[in-house]
Amino acid sequence: MAISRTSPDFWRTLFAFTVPSLIGVFLFMTPVPVGDVVTIPIAVMAKNVQQFVAPFIHPLIVAIVCITGLMSIAVSVFNVKLFRNVHIIQHLFKVSPVWLVTRLAGMVFILMTYFKVGPHAIHSDNTGTLVLHDLLPVLFSVFILAGLLLPLLLNFGLLELVGTLFTKVMRPLFGVPGRSAVNCVASWLGDGSVGILMTARQYEEKFYTEREAAIIGTTFSAVSITFCLVVIGQVKLEYLFAPFYLTVCLAGFVAAFIVPRLPPLRFKKQVYIDGSPADENAEAVPEGKTLFKHALDVALLKAQKAPGVKGTLQEGTHNALDMVFAVLPVVMAVGTTALIIAEYTPIFQYLGKPFIPFLELLQIPEAEKAAETIVVGFADMFIPSILAASSIESDVTRFIVAAMSVTQLIYMSEVGALLLGSKIPVNLWELFLIFILRTIVTLPVITLMAHWLVA
Repeated sequence: MAISRTSPDFWRTLFAFTVPSLIGVFLFMTPVPVGDVVTIPIAVMAKNVQQFVAPFIHPLIVAIVCITGLMSIAVSVFNVKLFRNVHIIQHLFKVSPVWLVTRLAGMVFILMTYFKVGPHAIHSDNTGTLVLHDLLPVLFSVFILAGLLLPLLLNFGLLELVGTLFTKVMRPLFGVPGRSAVNCVASWLGDGSVGILMTARQYEEKFYTEREAAIIGTTFSAVSITFCLVVIGQVKLEYLFAPFYLTVCLAGFVAAFIVPRLPPLRFKKQVYIDGSPADENAEAVPEGKTLFKHALDVALLKAQKAPGVKGTLQEGTHNALDMVFAVLPVVMAVGTTALIIAEYTPIFQYLGKPFIPFLELLQIPEAEKAAETIVVGFADMFIPSILAASSIESDVTRFIVAAMSVTQLIYMSEVGALLLGSKIPVNLWELFLIFILRTIVTLPVITLMAHWLVA
C-alpha cells in the first residue's frame, strides 16, 4: 500500500529513503579520480584499511582461516553443546561435508604457505603465496567495508526504485530483475566481489530466484575499470585503453544476452532459496500509476520498514563476518588449487588445444600461443596477460588475450571461489562450462574489434 503524500510520515520516510541511499550511491557507485585512475570511494576506503592493517594482515588472515576450520569441525562434526544455541556461530560454521573439507584444505594451504613448509608447489610465489599476499588482503578489506556499508544500498529502497525503473530493460534483454543493474554498476566501478556479495545477500533474502542469482553472479559481477587498466598495462597496450574498454563492454553485453539463454543457466529453476515459486507479478506496474510513481512508492515502503541505525549496524556486521569467515578459506583452497594446476601441470594447455582451429578461423596471429592462454584464465584472470606479455609479439593477439581474460569473468582465484563460497546455486562444473561459453561467445566480438581497432 502506497504512503499518502499528505501523511505526516511521508516526509520522514522520504528522508529515510533519500539520505542512506544517496550515501550508498556515493560510496559504491560514484566515480572519483585518484591519481591517474578512476575508482569509487569504497575502493579508496578499502585501500586505506588495507594499508592500516598491512603490518599484521597476514597473521590475521591466517588466524581467521584457521579459526574457521577449527570451529567448523567443532560445530559441524562434534556439535559442541556450547555453540548449539548461538545463531551466528551456527550460521557461520555449520556446513556440509564438502564445504568442511574445502575449509580444512584452505587452513592447511594457508599454514603451509605462511610458514613455507611442505611441497613447494603449494607455497610458491605463483600459487599459495600469490593468493595469501596479493589476493586475500584485498578481499579482506573489501569484505569488511562492503559488508558493513552494503545495507545502505540494500535496505532503504534504492534497489526497489532502480529495479522497478529498469525492469523493462533488464528483464527482456537478460532475464533478470531491474535491481541487478545496481549490482553491475557497483562491480563495474568498484570490484566484482562487491557485486557477488550483493547478489548473494539478495538471493538469501528472496529478491532473486535461483536462476536470477546464478545469471547475475556469473554475468553481472563485472571486472572493475581499475583492474582493466592493470590488465591492458600488463600487455603494454595502455595507449589503447579506450578501444580496449569499448571492446570489453560490447563483448560483455553480447555474452550477457546469449549465455543466460544456454545451459546450464537456462535450466536453473525460477524458485527462491526456500523452494517457493517466483512471484510473476512482483514487477508489474498497477493500473492508473506511472512507472516512476510506482517505483517511488515501492522504494518508500521499503524505507518505511528499514531497520534503524542499530539494526543496520548489526546487519552490516553480520554481512562482514559472513564473507570474511565463510569465503576467505574457500578462496585460499580453490584459488591455490587452480593456480597449482595452471603452474605445474599441462592440463590447461591441453584444454586450450581444441581452440587452435577456432582461433585460426578467426585469423588471430600466433594462434597456437594464444590458445595456451585461453583456458588458463579459469585459474586466474591475470595469468593470460602475463603469458601474452612474455610470449606473444602481435599487438592484435595481445589485445585479444587481454580483453578475453576480462570478459571470461569466471576465474577461480577470486570470482569462482566467491561464487562457490556463497549460497548462489552454481557448482564447479557449471562455472567451467559458463567460462567456456563466455569464451566462445566473446572471442568473435573481441577479434572483430581487434582487427578493426588495432591492426
